Amino acid sequence: MLDESRKAVAELLNAPVEGVVFVPNASTGTNTVLRNLVFSPGDVIIYFSTVYGACGKTVTYITETTPATSRMIEYTYPLSDSELCAKFEEAVKEIKASGKNPRIAIYDTVASQPGVRMPFERLTELCRQYGIFSCIDGAHCVGGITIDLKKLDPDAFVSNCHKWLHVPRGCAVFYVPERHHALMRSTIPTSHGFVPAPTNDGSPAIRSPLPPSAKSEFVNSFEFVGTVDDSPVLCVPAAIEWRKRITWNGKQGEDAIYAYMAHIAREAGDLMAAAFETEVMDNAEGTLTDCFFTNVRLPLNFEELAQGDSGKAFQILHWMNQTLVDEYDTFLGFNFYDGAWWVRLSGQIYLTKEDFQWGTDVLKEVFERVKKGEWESKNA
Repeated sequence: MLDESRKAVAELLNAPVEGVVFVPNASTGTNTVLRNLVFSPGDVIIYFSTVYGACGKTVTYITETTPATSRMIEYTYPLSDSELCAKFEEAVKEIKASGKNPRIAIYDTVASQPGVRMPFERLTELCRQYGIFSCIDGAHCVGGITIDLKKLDPDAFVSNCHKWLHVPRGCAVFYVPERHHALMRSTIPTSHGFVPAPTNDGSPAIRSPLPPSAKSEFVNSFEFVGTVDDSPVLCVPAAIEWRKRITWNGKQGEDAIYAYMAHIAREAGDLMAAAFETEVMDNAEGTLTDCFFTNVRLPLNFEELAQGDSGKAFQILHWMNQTLVDEYDTFLGFNFYDGAWWVRLSGQIYLTKEDFQWGTDVLKEVFERVKKGEWESKNA
């Protein structure tokens, strides 16, 4: 049944099935890559300032426990894809000029906060050009945007299936091409599939208690990683079959889903931005919103409400989050970014314009409560 799920998601991704396995979540996949690579002095891990927080901390942990160092690509959205790629190339050249080795680059398909599409295709090509191991954090990808792994050909890719593919949590697809299977020696945690290096001291080899299998060591290792619930993984084929029946605006299946999600996300962003008299975060080319997310700036003044104090800004953010959950039975992804509060809107296929109109009305109420200082009494 695991093989059926691997085959189903491999077809969706246009990926060789022998490189496809499952892990509980995208963070586990990124950790699997970083903790398997053997770093040497001078190796540099490149990542971006919009990295998912847990992955950024994983990079820090690796630099604390191995000879590797890190380099963060700093920037502020909105900027063009070309500008971002240029910053990446500049960093690579500086690292090489200093005599160090840009070993691996970690980047998103669609960043989490702010929720924007990154030029991951171009970044993957640049990694190939400069001989850098490309590790794509596609936490927001499978079921949300078109992806062709044979064409993209990254060195490692992970994507949650429990977000846009609508399977239960936790389930993520982890893809590593065969050329790198020997590098991925251990799962997290290390389990029965691990093959120890020869000791050459005459001691007997440590044998796996798992049944004999004709599958690769890579696939075998990820089939059994301690006691976990495989039922979310086993839902993958049913989720994909269900998606084939979805129709919208003359389209069917994945085409219909991707088109509707991008449509409703942009419609929601325009609706809220007009209501708040603010704007949607995007660049001149419109590539940041070429996905299922839009980010709308909130009509709250940082200097007036938080006196320019980012600590207070996050107190306000957390108060709004908690108030929405406790009193309005909903959740919206807020972010404090570049001196302003933003809300990230998710264009899920079960949402309509009416849902976002309701959300807009609710947020207006919450904003008035923020301006009256309710968040301060909560944090007193």
